[in-house]
Amino acid sequence: MKKNERANLHPQSMCPAFGGLRVLTRIEGARVCLVADQGCLYGLTFVSHFYAARRSILAPELMNVQISGGTMIDDVRAAIAQIAEDPAVTFIPVVSTCVAETAGIAEELLPKKAGNAIVQLVRLPAFQIKSHPEAKDVAVSTLLGRFADFGEPKREKSLLVVGEIFPVDAMAIGSVLQRIGVESVIVVPAANAEDYVEAGKTQACTILHPFYERTAALLEENGVRIVSGNPVGANASAQWIEQVGEALALDMETVHRVAAEEKEKAAEVIKKFNNLSGKVIVAGYEGNELPVVRLLLEAGLEVPYASTSIARTSLGEEDHQLLSMLGTEIRYRKYLEEDMQAVLDYEPDLVIGTTSLDSFAKEQGIPAIYYTNNISSRPVFFAAGAGTVLGMVAGLLGRKEVFRKMKEYFTTLP
Repeated sequence: MKKNERANLHPQSMCPAFGGLRVLTRIEGARVCLVADQGCLYGLTFVSHFYAARRSILAPELMNVQISGGTMIDDVRAAIAQIAEDPAVTFIPVVSTCVAETAGIAEELLPKKAGNAIVQLVRLPAFQIKSHPEAKDVAVSTLLGRFADFGEPKREKSLLVVGEIFPVDAMAIGSVLQRIGVESVIVVPAANAEDYVEAGKTQACTILHPFYERTAALLEENGVRIVSGNPVGANASAQWIEQVGEALALDMETVHRVAAEEKEKAAEVIKKFNNLSGKVIVAGYEGNELPVVRLLLEAGLEVPYASTSIARTSLGEEDHQLLSMLGTEIRYRKYLEEDMQAVLDYEPDLVIGTTSLDSFAKEQGIPAIYYTNNISSRPVFFAAGAGTVLGMVAGLLGRKEVFRKMKEYFTTLP
């Protein structure tokens, strides 16, 4: 490394096990057995409860004496037996993190069932899975591999929706799918284990977030047609509706009509913000950043730089090609230092980023908000989503002068 060259030391993602815990702790009747060292156990339990899991997590005592003494698997089995004493527990996900995987946790030595509960190992080490969104994919694909009924024939006009979505978005998607003739819809990640069983019977699957690669591959191998993309913005909304219609062999005259209606609704909302101008940087770690960038560009904003913690995927390739063509520099597996440099290089009017990047941007007098709490917790699909996101962005761009004055005030204090 050259002198004065900055080292890339800060990958921007939660521990990947957190992403898996988000999926697993929400399943009714599930009780997680977390195989991790004490520090990881504390941190992962804290963030899981912070994000409203409200489920207890049980773990064997995993210290050096257990690892070096070779008793880890016995301790895990004992923890499983303890959890299984509760008759209300019907599923025990055994989540193994870095220490357990390094020591070597053997799946064949774990019981397949304990008491009333099915037992399933879910491997989530950070040295193998690079971000918490991708860990959601591992968890969902593992659950489908264990539970899904992939028998034939498939249920007619049935669709599986894969992705964590805001409740208002779920209602909007359900309404559109009903209008085009979809007769049954299953959504995962799900709170009901039965949904993972029924997921295997669907004809097609729409993957709303591009990091669900393992899930898509598993479903495709078992005869489920895959629809990538999502209904964010006017053009993509129409395209998504038509692709779902084609995948399920629906009445395409009806599908085209609904697609045109939704495209017009979203276009009308976007048109209301046609006076928007400014330069925005989007730098999240949720894995769903590029569709948001696409919406901002459709509204006439400039997005010179976007970054995400996930890898470049085939499911997100269409967005990558479009955004690159429109001039957005895209960074995958990004580092905080790269995002900070982008703020300095592009001098944006607004940053939608991680907490660390937001702090840095505000020090420069630039308005900044946390991507996860302000984008991932709001609707983004169809016309309603476009209005929500663009309305928030419009309000923030209107306050950039306030941030400039704040910086001037604090930098001129004696």
